[in-house]
Amino acid sequence: MAILVTGCAGFIGMHTSLALLKRGFKVVGLDNLNNYYGVQLKNDRLSILLKYKKFTFIKENVQNLGKIQGSLEPLKINKIIHLAAQAGVRYSIENPDIYLESNIRGFLSVMEFSKNCKIDHVIYASSSSVYGLTDKNIFNESDITETPISFYAVTKKTNELMAHYYSTAFSLRLTGLRFFTAYGPWGRPDMAPAIFTESIMSGKSIKIFNNGKMSRDFTYIDDIVDGILKIVDYKTRTQDKKNEVLNIGNGCSINILEFIKALESKLNKKAVIEFAPLQLGDVRNTYSSIKKASEKYKFSPHVSVSEGLAEYVKWYLSYTKG
Repeated sequence: MAILVTGCAGFIGMHTSLALLKRGFKVVGLDNLNNYYGVQLKNDRLSILLKYKKFTFIKENVQNLGKIQGSLEPLKINKIIHLAAQAGVRYSIENPDIYLESNIRGFLSVMEFSKNCKIDHVIYASSSSVYGLTDKNIFNESDITETPISFYAVTKKTNELMAHYYSTAFSLRLTGLRFFTAYGPWGRPDMAPAIFTESIMSGKSIKIFNNGKMSRDFTYIDDIVDGILKIVDYKTRTQDKKNEVLNIGNGCSINILEFIKALESKLNKKAVIEFAPLQLGDVRNTYSSIKKASEKYKFSPHVSVSEGLAEYVKWYLSYTKG
């Protein structure tokens, strides 16, 4: 049997696919290789996966799963890890149509395909952005998530609602993962670690929003992938719910200025800071409660921000030099 990983050339998708392949799984990777950011980075990630005999790549939009269902059936897919999505909080405010197509129609396509092909389990990417602006110090899965402040967050919350419907109506097993600020080697260039690193190296100023009063639950990519694999490995019990949502984070939060200081120490170079007001779509703080994932799936993140940034900088300097 095989696992379908959508968005396989993306940051989390590539690392997840690679981990599955190293463990001997057959992986069918699907990605449209869009140009939201440099396609070269996506092709370089993909080149690593293509070295494995058990990896099959399909270049296609996730919205078209139904059209290629016939060609996928012989591959005997029994699980889906759905990571394909249009990313970016601020970009979604100016380009909602793209997010409607990729994130909502794309998710609908995955649900219909799963229903028609009787897929055993769908694990899909939600986001910590669904929590919106809140005064809570720590985010629990039971918190109300009805006040999104970006269209990206709207699409992710919509995915969770769609999952509830398809699980209830068609008895699909669905697990949504609210990821908290993933970072690490092969990370996206539009995310804070890459933006900060590039700015420090080039001597450009870094805009710090909300005048530095922001914190994030930065989660190293190996811990993100470990959480996904623990859910893949989990043996379902009769009392388990068919549909659930889990936080996958580091379980702690660090101020953005502290994060930059840690990055400065790895690069051995000082940052130029420029303070700015809170941006539309941004939340002030994120902090995951991982109790649910820890108790049921034994999820236990172990990479500190200092260790994670050391690995990220090592990769960044090597990759940009190459």
